[in-house]
Amino acid sequence: MVSYLGIDVSSLSLDAAVRPQGTRLHVSNDPAGFEALLDGLCGLSIKRVLLEATGGYERNILRFLQDAGYKVIRVNPRRARAFAESIGVKAKTDAIDAEVLAHYAEVIPDQPTLRISPERALLRELLQQRDRLVQQRDDDRRRLKQAQFSAVSDFLKANLQHFKSQIKLIEQAISQQTEALKDERVTQLVQVKGIGVVTAGKLITLLPELGRVESKEIASLVGVAPFNHDSGKSVGKRSISGGRFEVRRSLYMSCLVAIKYNPALKARYEALRGRGKVAKVALVACMRVLIVRLNAMLRTGKPWLDLVLPQPMRT
Repeated sequence: MVSYLGIDVSSLSLDAAVRPQGTRLHVSNDPAGFEALLDGLCGLSIKRVLLEATGGYERNILRFLQDAGYKVIRVNPRRARAFAESIGVKAKTDAIDAEVLAHYAEVIPDQPTLRISPERALLRELLQQRDRLVQQRDDDRRRLKQAQFSAVSDFLKANLQHFKSQIKLIEQAISQQTEALKDERVTQLVQVKGIGVVTAGKLITLLPELGRVESKEIASLVGVAPFNHDSGKSVGKRSISGGRFEVRRSLYMSCLVAIKYNPALKARYEALRGRGKVAKVALVACMRVLIVRLNAMLRTGKPWLDLVLPQPMRT
């Protein structure tokens, strides 16, 4: 009998449910618990495992199950919650969540499973640590502007110097780790104006599907694909939603640079502004063009060309 496994992950424990058997397991979120879970699954034909992204607590069990030969899908918690509500499940406990995830695993379409190597996992952690340092630096810059006493200003200035040196060191580590991956996609990405080593590293680690899926799917994964909100004769505004926030934030910053130095994106941005689009809407549209073209470049293996494409007509 084919079975489906749902796992609710917390920092200390894992709650697992197997469908349709109804088997439930509660183990610790550590290597001993992983082995206990594997023992509990012995004899079952698990077709698909589903778990939520929980800020990193799920990574070790995901990697462990992949190494054990299981097909594991990680979903956004909001999608899992929406599925629970769609089947009438209002209550929320760890055990109930595991049951819902097992049910979701049964009906969700198959998706390609991309395994993350230890080298890529290290690069991702380095990138996340850099983001935290940059955030702390920016916070202290704002505090420095508001400081009224020199004693406080001195501490903040010392902090800023510390963050500056730490960011420089971690960017060196990111560059070294990115090179160590020997991923040809990095070499291609950094040839594009606006894409540096840090952004290239983020794209290949946080968006491993880049260069392997269709243009509509990559735009949706990043969260820059516009969706209609129409009903009957009412035509609503198109808007973006969902997607991977960290990738989208990095792409946003890259696009700010790209529209200055990339002729194609600059022309696109200026055309949209000329049609009356506000700056943010025009920039998001350019982000979509950028990620779609990067995806096509990696899929075909052809170099980036700064071609100015025909722009949409004024409406």
